[in-house]
Amino acid sequence: MNPTEDHQVKVENVNVEDHVIKDAEVKVHPLSRRNLLMNIGIALNAVVGLAITAPVIGYIVGPALRKKGFYKSWVTLGPATRYPTGQTRLATFVEPYRAPDDGATDNQACWVRRLSDTTFQVFAINCAHLGCPVRWFPQSGLFMCPCHGGVYYQDGSRAAGPPERGLFEYQWKLVNGELQINAGQLPTLSNQASLRTGKDGKGSKSCLG
Repeated sequence: MNPTEDHQVKVENVNVEDHVIKDAEVKVHPLSRRNLLMNIGIALNAVVGLAITAPVIGYIVGPALRKKGFYKSWVTLGPATRYPTGQTRLATFVEPYRAPDDGATDNQACWVRRLSDTTFQVFAINCAHLGCPVRWFPQSGLFMCPCHGGVYYQDGSRAAGPPERGLFEYQWKLVNGELQINAGQLPTLSNQASLRTGKDGKGSKSCLG
């Protein structure tokens, strides 16, 4: 092979390599953008899926955790002597399930009505309509909601306004002179905390208003 042919071969090799590099660049850049957009789409779908499934998983797993004592349900409202017979008073308690950074949101309120030495009613402070805190007016013997005008009698039953039922009630019991309530779950129609209790706090009369 003469020098001229050798020079031509080298030039051809360089040209071939240049074409290969250029072709690779043309193919890689669009593919990289496509992969980036695909990864972003997958990540967004994963976030949305997690947001949808987390409450469902909590709803399914929650009862099992409660059965294992995950929620320390019964909390004290203090000595029973704090609540005079024939009166309704505001009481506070600390949420049984709480995180270290919850702060003041752990503090919950309820209304305690004492009927006799051994009989109580403990009402959730939330209106049965949309959950606004109700106030007790001893002059009229009524609970009233400031948001939408819901009114309840002193026994928690519905008197007037948009609520379709009476106030929800907590289960209660007396332990060594202290009044305790089952505060592991908010009282609703779907759980036992909405049941009206008897003298031992274990009655089953429904509080439907």
